[in-house]
Order: sequence, then structure tokens, then C-alpha cells
Amino acid sequence: MSITRRKVLGSGLGGVSLGAVVGTTTLFGMSSASYGSEIEDAIAAFTGGSKPGSGRISLGTPQIAENGNTVPIKISVESAMSEADHVSEVMVLATGNPAPGVVTFKFTAMSGKAAASTRIRLAKTQDVIAIAKMSDGSFFQDTKSVKVTIGGCGG
Repeated sequence: MSITRRKVLGSGLGGVSLGAVVGTTTLFGMSSASYGSEIEDAIAAFTGGSKPGSGRISLGTPQIAENGNTVPIKISVESAMSEADHVSEVMVLATGNPAPGVVTFKFTAMSGKAAASTRIRLAKTQDVIAIAKMSDGSFFQDTKSVKVTIGGCGG
């Protein structure tokens, strides 16, 4: 049996393809139960053990961040922003950072609207979680995956 350049290249590309499929499953196959106790403890402390619902909060992140040192995020929450119904806080967590707590925005009824934007550091490809705390004690969550090509946080 002779080894040709075509066979060597074909087997190499097959290995790369398999590695990409396995890596993608590992990176993006995380569920909220697999985040780790530090993330779960931070969410439980913020929500008082309540399970956040979906909707009302919108987290905007890039799908791919070429540099993890400066990743733009936008947060907005649907709310009347009245005394009876307003957003009081929005907590942002990065599940793969050494310190997952990124920022907590505080709002009042006088804020006018519940929206904020900033830039954050991400150490590696990971999920970013935003949880809104409403004045009535309810919570809403949005999660986005961000693929980081060059890590921030020393990665």
C-alpha cells in the first residue's frame, strides 16, 4: 500500500473536522445546570432562590468577539418604569471568567427606561447571562453565547 499526498491530506482534514464537531458540542452544549456552583450561587443570591422567567429582558452581544478584552453588550428591559412597575437591578454574569460577576446596573422609576450598554472582558468562549429584577419581585433572564477568538482576562 502506497501513501499518497492525497491520502495524508484527506485523513488530516477528517481529524480536524471531527475535532471541530466535538469542540463545538463541548463549547456550546452547556446548560444552566452545568455552569458550576459559583454561577448558580450568584444567581440564587440575586433572585433569592426564585427561578427567572424568559422575556422582557433583551441582552445584545456579538456572536463572535475577535478580542475578549473589549466585548460590547447592550441590555434593555420592557417596563413602564413607574413606581408600581419598574426594573430595580440587572445583573450580568460571564460563565467562563475567573470572576463571573461582571456588572450590576441599578435603576429606579425615575430612570425613564431600563437600558444600558458597556464593554466587558471575556476570558474565553462562554455564555453571558443577564437577569433583571423587577420591583414586584419577579425576575427575567436572557442568555447569549459569545465565541471569543483572543481571550481577555489573561487567556
